[in-house]
Amino acid sequence: MSDLKIAVYGVGGVGGYFGAVLARAGNPVSLIARGEHLKAIRANGLRIVTPKEEFTITPAAASNNPADIGPVDAVIVGVKAWQVPDAAQAMGPLIGPKTRVVPLQNGVEAVEQLAQAVGREHVLGGLCRIIASLAGPGAIKIGGMEPVVVLGELDGSELSGNAKALLEAFRAGGVNIQAAPDIQAALWDKWVFIAAVSGVGAVSRATVGEVRESAPTRALLQQVMEEVAAIGRQRGVRQAGDIVARTMSFIDNIPKEGTASMQRDVADGRPSELEAIIGSVVRFGKAAGVPTPATEFIYASLLPQEKRARAT
Repeated sequence: MSDLKIAVYGVGGVGGYFGAVLARAGNPVSLIARGEHLKAIRANGLRIVTPKEEFTITPAAASNNPADIGPVDAVIVGVKAWQVPDAAQAMGPLIGPKTRVVPLQNGVEAVEQLAQAVGREHVLGGLCRIIASLAGPGAIKIGGMEPVVVLGELDGSELSGNAKALLEAFRAGGVNIQAAPDIQAALWDKWVFIAAVSGVGAVSRATVGEVRESAPTRALLQQVMEEVAAIGRQRGVRQAGDIVARTMSFIDNIPKEGTASMQRDVADGRPSELEAIIGSVVRFGKAAGVPTPATEFIYASLLPQEKRARAT
């Protein structure tokens, strides 16, 4: 068993899956969850269902209180984007002198939110690409796209210490893991993708296959991507000039039945990551002086339902 102690703060689809594969590879992984999900994990372990296999892991510990777990070497933050500030304030008992905290949220704001709470020296940039959802208490379902994790130091230096050990732990768990020399550019590359598929998917109530195969929604996808990329350029993010074309090519090759997590939350009437994924494009665009008419249309269309979901 590895001596790298890992805590997963937020055991939804993303945190649950990556925590499970890290535990299966022999790492002592503790899970911070709540409610019926936590009860089921404590009773029967965490079950993972993928298109290729099913397996169940028993975590080193499972609790709703970080103080029950204590300092660890790495924290994977798997809560929804709007929950990051509260999670950051609560995870103090997990932080030791060399702990690295890795946010895997959509959007680009989690890094700074965590840095303000736990110290920038503890934060490791991260992102993931995965289709994952809760299949019920104690169970996670994974879609057909290969899960990917990207890690990177905020200053662009090479991974070392617990950051490098975490990368190797992901690799040992069979995860497609990559180290990014410029994690900020990587985060913005993902934002170009996730803002488009989440926003257009939610407002059209269509799968990614239906969206990309219909000329009007395909054009809307491209316009949202262009807007996010333009904001990035204005802010000095070092994105490739063909980022929109490459992102559209990626969309053309993911499973046609796929939907984004924000879209699924909107469809189910739950609070979603609308502000972190779509509202933030509008905010960043105004701050940078970059017009975002397509994204503003999507945001305005979805905001009333988001308010209703949060009022219930």
